[in-house]
Amino acid sequence: MNAPNISRTPLKLAVLLQDLHFGGTQRYAIHLLRGLDRTLFAPELWVLNSGGELEPEALACGAPVVRISRRPPGSPLALPPLARKILRSRPDILYTLTVVPNIWGRLFGRMAGVPAIIAGFRALAPAQWESLLWRCSDRLICNAEVLRQRAVHHHGVQADRVAVVPNCVDTERFRPPEATPGEPRIVSVARLVPDKSPLVLLKAFALVRREIAEARLTLVGEGPLLPQVLACMSELGLRDAVDLLPGCGEVRPHLAQARIFVLASHREGSPNAILEAMASGLPVVAARTGGIPELVDHDRTGLLVEPESPADFARALVRLLQNESLCAAMGAAGRDKALRRHAPDVMVRATERELLAAWARRNQTREGGR
Repeated sequence: MNAPNISRTPLKLAVLLQDLHFGGTQRYAIHLLRGLDRTLFAPELWVLNSGGELEPEALACGAPVVRISRRPPGSPLALPPLARKILRSRPDILYTLTVVPNIWGRLFGRMAGVPAIIAGFRALAPAQWESLLWRCSDRLICNAEVLRQRAVHHHGVQADRVAVVPNCVDTERFRPPEATPGEPRIVSVARLVPDKSPLVLLKAFALVRREIAEARLTLVGEGPLLPQVLACMSELGLRDAVDLLPGCGEVRPHLAQARIFVLASHREGSPNAILEAMASGLPVVAARTGGIPELVDHDRTGLLVEPESPADFARALVRLLQNESLCAAMGAAGRDKALRRHAPDVMVRATERELLAAWARRNQTREGGR
């Protein structure tokens, strides 16, 4: 699709995030800003709240980074500065990402007369009043087909206002290791929260250890379930077999030491962690839920199992650990899929098309109403 003849000057684009903490949406925004065609867009990254492990990457993406406030996430005191910023700057396109910007950015954007507003819908149940606020969006961009269907059928969004742009992964940064890891190590990168089902993973790993005593698990993540995770590890006798590490922005060393990546979540949108594992040449074992089946091709790039089933997870993990050639073949197929469908340039060009389509549609509507 060729870009429409929209303007002689680049469109002023504001991408609004809640914060710059580690997160898949934050990484998506940084990849987008880094790759946008500057002849079409003059982008800025607006950050509503404090929080900034990813700030160095954001500053290096080639677009101005504007701090709306230094208030902590969730503070209502950040909202008046946001309203003033939108009213005074009035970008051509406002692209809201993460929950609070998707609520208040859309409302303030419409009140300020921003020509085109695009919102992100990147989780199965984001608390962003979607059934009411989709009407404030000219376009809704999802990162999985299952989310597009949910937006249309559950929230009543008009189908022609919703698009799917899959997540991307930096396939240069995430690459297969030069040597195959020696020990049978499994890695999982996930916050310790109920949706990620870390206790299910631990129970599955205990079953794996019954058949492969030398198996080890690296669990990278932190969160409110940490006490329960530690108690479960003790109860199952896994303290010496599980390396429990805090969440971090650099997971490549952990992926390089593993043979398999596993994600036990029972509810997911389209997790970046799976794409990073695929790009790193690892087969993936994950639950058949949310947008995961759109990422993992069962029996080709990994194995899909029923959610909340330690026995199913254990069987899949044992099958792969006992077959190194199958691991290698699935890992190579996953890497190939990441290169073909999830490279940053693929995502950026697709997002550009949706931004331009939303702007053109909005302006055609306004001109037609004159």
